[in-house]
Amino acid sequence: MDIAVELSLYPLDADYIPPIQDFIDRLNTHGGLKVVTNSMSTQVFGEYTRVMAALNEELRRTFETNEKAVFAMKVLGPLAA
Repeated sequence: MDIAVELSLYPLDADYIPPIQDFIDRLNTHGGLKVVTNSMSTQVFGEYTRVMAALNEELRRTFETNEKAVFAMKVLGPLAA
């Protein structure tokens, strides 16, 4: 089953751009995902298990490497083939 996830990351730091770019760059290393970014959010498309595994890994890494951060996330599924 394919899904789409829209995420916005809000690092609670004055220097907020590097953590956002790092998160996007790390998402792009996961195979089988389509990652689309714009000025407001990042969309991730792919098979449910792959998308959730990538998000699990990268959300955790973001929380471990940033003092404080907030994610806003919407999940849409299943997508038509």
